[in-house]
Amino acid sequence: MMQTKHAIIRNYPIFGRMRYWMESLRPKIYQYFVESDIDGSPVNRVDRSTIYQRAKRELDSQPFGTQFNVYAEGYEWMAHSIQPHDFDTMNKDPRVIIGGRDCRQPYSASIFNVSAMSYGSLSSNAVEALNGGAKIGNFAHNTGEGGISDFHLKQGGDIIWQIGTGYFGCRDENGNFSDKLFAEKSVLPQIKMIELKLSQGAKPGHGGILPAAKNTPEIAAIRHVQPHTTVYSPPFHKAFNSPREMMLFIRKLRELSNGKPVGFKLCIGQHREFYAICKAMMETDIYPDFITVDGGEGGTGAAPPEFSNSVGMPLMDGLAFVHDTLTGFSIRHHIKIIASGKVLTGFHLLRALALGADTCNSARAMMMALGCIQALLCNTNRCPTGVATQDKWLAGGLVVDDKKHRVANYHRDTIESAVELTAAIGLPEPHKITRRHIFRRVFMNQIRTFEDIYPSTPQGFLLADQIPAHLKEQLDTVTTDTWNFGI
Repeated sequence: MMQTKHAIIRNYPIFGRMRYWMESLRPKIYQYFVESDIDGSPVNRVDRSTIYQRAKRELDSQPFGTQFNVYAEGYEWMAHSIQPHDFDTMNKDPRVIIGGRDCRQPYSASIFNVSAMSYGSLSSNAVEALNGGAKIGNFAHNTGEGGISDFHLKQGGDIIWQIGTGYFGCRDENGNFSDKLFAEKSVLPQIKMIELKLSQGAKPGHGGILPAAKNTPEIAAIRHVQPHTTVYSPPFHKAFNSPREMMLFIRKLRELSNGKPVGFKLCIGQHREFYAICKAMMETDIYPDFITVDGGEGGTGAAPPEFSNSVGMPLMDGLAFVHDTLTGFSIRHHIKIIASGKVLTGFHLLRALALGADTCNSARAMMMALGCIQALLCNTNRCPTGVATQDKWLAGGLVVDDKKHRVANYHRDTIESAVELTAAIGLPEPHKITRRHIFRRVFMNQIRTFEDIYPSTPQGFLLADQIPAHLKEQLDTVTTDTWNFGI
């Protein structure tokens, strides 16, 4: 009754405390006893159960039909064929070669890989289990921007090294990019590709955050920062200041890594900035080997709620825009596209491929394959399953030798599901799918294909003399020498 911070506890010292206790229990009660199987957020229970069942190799079929309201606005489905393809004759592990004309070490990538999650955000056991699953299943594991740790390398799985704005693992004492450190690490044989992170869907336009509680001396040494301090990644890169300089930096990364595939990741924001990047590619004749399109629906990264909820283009819109823009500039053939943003099932994989992706990444689904229960405590260091924590006792509950097989199981079954859906459409392989194969209900009695919703751009359309006035205005105002062109 003497404290002054909480009025309820001051007035009701016994029952007032129950209010805070019930508040802490509310998300758990809601998840387990109140919400339906299709209402859970950010990932509903239907999809969570599918991930868990595939990871554990349990029965993943469902009885009595779909629980989704098929007449609700937003419901999506695929157009099957009366004469399906023979699933048994199809390749159960479709792959994509990533590496353009200037790449000397192209990489054969799975169509489904582990999206960017840093050691520091995830526990050592979680990182090691993800990489072990990647090794078993022959797919790639993105390091996130937190640098390369021994736990990324111990299991021998393929690595995509992400370089963020903080240049963790390849920075000097002043936080600037270090050519020497990057060259030393990028030649490691496990590192198959280099990804330059411009922005991420969880918080586009905002730097990354590593809470002080997670910044142990070991993590600080990997990142080349001071331990036990909250580490903020800058919201922008200091190694380049314009689209043209960005292309030159990509060429430098490719040269320093002895010709490994180099690309960049972004969440789409202002269209003119991406137009400027494309113009810079054409002017310099330097093309990234891949572009990872992240969705504004976010992922595992902790972020201020306004950024998570209200900034950045969602994946499907951003993915269609990037594919159509590259096609419109006639440079799509130089670049592979990776889609990242709530890709959880075989249908999600094919939906992304239909919109223009070559491969997909997933973070939350891979965490759930590890055992994540969507407790929504990722940013508190109290993750109960030992996935997103640096608490040694909690992390010890995650057994690497068991969980790595679950990650591999989930990956294999999800790809096989995508291939089986492809067979149902009557196509010989997943990359044959088009926007005409996916339907969405836009109103009670109105149905549109993805081709209707996201009309494909003709080859070279943005280079033609006759283009819509609003596009011409945007293209005419961009320059490759600065990011500030009057937006």
